[in-house]
Amino acid sequence: MKRILRNLTLAASIGLSLCSFTAPASAAQEKLRFGVAAEPYPPFLVKTPSGQFTGFEPDLIRALCEQMKAECEIKEVAWDGIIPALIANKFDVLFNSMGISPERQKVIAFSRPYYETTGIFVAAKNVDLTLSPEGLKGKSIGVQGSTTNAEFIRSAYGDSAEIRIYNTQDDCNADLIAGRIDVMFLDKLGDIDFLKSRDGLAYEEKGTGSVKMDPLQYGLGVGAGMRKGDVALKSKIDEALTQLYASGKYTQISEKYFPVDLWPH
Repeated sequence: MKRILRNLTLAASIGLSLCSFTAPASAAQEKLRFGVAAEPYPPFLVKTPSGQFTGFEPDLIRALCEQMKAECEIKEVAWDGIIPALIANKFDVLFNSMGISPERQKVIAFSRPYYETTGIFVAAKNVDLTLSPEGLKGKSIGVQGSTTNAEFIRSAYGDSAEIRIYNTQDDCNADLIAGRIDVMFLDKLGDIDFLKSRDGLAYEEKGTGSVKMDPLQYGLGVGAGMRKGDVALKSKIDEALTQLYASGKYTQISEKYFPVDLWPH
């Protein structure tokens, strides 16, 4: 979504653990390792107590591997080291709601977008907000760090509002509920589970108002990341994504989790 502006300089302390998903194998099958972060990001990615990854992206990974007739595994990657881990050949495909941006494209290659989203403000239903920098002057805005959302909020509101950065979206949600921040900014698709939860019932989307979104942050969609030299792999994933959408399988997966069409048009 989107989502994570990974710190490209953090090449040290990269931790990896194997997820228990492996597609059926054959002697001729290609073996691919998909890297995801362990942090829950429902409904895109959730790790169950038994260690299984569930959600939109793990389901899509499995469908891609079936489409490509590849043997696959999902690997858990240290959050801040995900791009360095990819470059260091710790896994083959970064599949974790990473927004395509010109800066990231200098370092890694991306597949065609497999979903798109934008940022949204969320605050209490009984709070009226004017979502311009002047309207939020003196307010506290919570946002998850190392994301395109954080970069946007710093750029658009850093001179007027108090920006509070959180390691995880769950931490940001908790501070909104506790009243320690006035409003939070996150991916529109990422707020679905929160707003449906017991704690989220008193909150709502406030829209983007007069805020101008940067198309370089929100207009390029979310793609699978690969090393620049893996040209053949990029072509295979591009083709498989297109085939999954054409067959209706992509829509079948997305409708399990989202009330809207995610496919970039």
